[in-house]
Amino acid sequence: QGNMAFTGKYEFEGDENYDEFVKKIGLPSDKIEMGRNCKIVTEVVQNGNDFTWSQHFPGGRTTTNSFTIDKEADMETMGGKKFKATVKMENGKLVAEFPNYHHTAEISGGKLVEISTSSGVVYKRTSKKVA
Repeated sequence: QGNMAFTGKYEFEGDENYDEFVKKIGLPSDKIEMGRNCKIVTEVVQNGNDFTWSQHFPGGRTTTNSFTIDKEADMETMGGKKFKATVKMENGKLVAEFPNYHHTAEISGGKLVEISTSSGVVYKRTSKKVA
């Protein structure tokens, strides 16, 4: 994995276990509806260990998290909760502990694959690189 492996723009392609996962982490039903099959565009800028990770939602809302590997950073969940986390790099995967789930992201076969796990429920989201 190169120094810029994550840099790019990725368009939502598909997911697994969405409903079960978002209920498990306590997302309100209006947010669950909004997020279902949501064509999120994820934009990642990687400069060595520094990342800016933006998610653009239909309707113009954007969530951006900036972090440095192995340094605590202020982050925001997809539900809008603010928290502190330290993102680690393990075997080419980004690994972070969110308030109520474990999250990994990796580039696999040119796609961005994100896996979130909460109480045994595994949610997988795949996005294809568009730029």
